[in-house]
Amino acid sequence: MHIDIYMKRMLIEIDDRSARDLERVAPAKERRRAEFVRLAIRRALDLALERTTKGAYARLPSPSDLTAADLEGWDPHNQLAVVAPGTTKAARIRKGRGRDAA
Repeated sequence: MHIDIYMKRMLIEIDDRSARDLERVAPAKERRRAEFVRLAIRRALDLALERTTKGAYARLPSPSDLTAADLEGWDPHNQLAVVAPGTTKAARIRKGRGRDAA
């Protein structure tokens, strides 16, 4: 079965060293290069977005009085969601930054 998935095409230029390394890691003749590049881009994007999320948590840490119900649906292993000392949920909501704020 053949499934067509629309993907945007991009033409990029890379330096000779990167081209050589890419040929060694994902040879064109093995037809794995496109997937390798897609995965590399996805990883770079995920890392960049993770830095953004980390910055947001640093600017506005989670309140100290969170309950398990408050975290339902969130990743329980999120290392970035740390509770700021002395920060309460009520204080965040008063500032207009609660999770129900628009």
